[in-house]
Amino acid sequence: MFGLNRKSEGVPAPEDCLPGRDTPLPPPSSHFVSGQPLVGPFPEHLETLVLGMGCFWGAERFFWQLPGVYTTAVGYSGGTTPNPTYEETCTGLTGHTEAVLVVFDPSAVSLEALFAVFWENHDPTQLMGQGNDRGSQYRTAIFTSSDAQLAAALASRDAYQSKLSAAGFGAITTEIGPAGPWFYAEDYHQQYLAKNPGGYCNHGFCQVAYG
Repeated sequence: MFGLNRKSEGVPAPEDCLPGRDTPLPPPSSHFVSGQPLVGPFPEHLETLVLGMGCFWGAERFFWQLPGVYTTAVGYSGGTTPNPTYEETCTGLTGHTEAVLVVFDPSAVSLEALFAVFWENHDPTQLMGQGNDRGSQYRTAIFTSSDAQLAAALASRDAYQSKLSAAGFGAITTEIGPAGPWFYAEDYHQQYLAKNPGGYCNHGFCQVAYG
């Protein structure tokens, strides 16, 4: 199976990434749907998990709807460039993938439930992209915040790989490893599909109307 922190072809080396900037992009103070804060520190009983499933617009919606999820945000993770912009990330030269920060109460929603949403709402066998969205910025990824989360992610991957292999599908390409720095995306990306009722997400797997 795959090793930890797997970097496949298409992810630029650190020396090839854009320089970025010292100043973070300012995120909104609260979640557009729930009103909960987007930025920590979060209550001590909560945990965080970062998930890459292609375009983060559609991916985020799957998680803010789950009971037990305290808040969600979209951003950039897994790469090198500090405080990247969306335009920089779209070049594929930051090393980051578009991702969702999920802040959850483990007593109210299990890791197994979160991983089920992850695996079942994108194609984890597609390398460096989702649907028509191609590039390392759309790669599938799980970035964990504890050893227990990491072990659970690897076990979940293996279980889903068994099911996929039995059905004749290919190997999971999901990058799995401890979370590195998290960078919030621009305000207009946060809870995008809730801010644009009746809008259309025209990226990759999440080609769905929302209204």
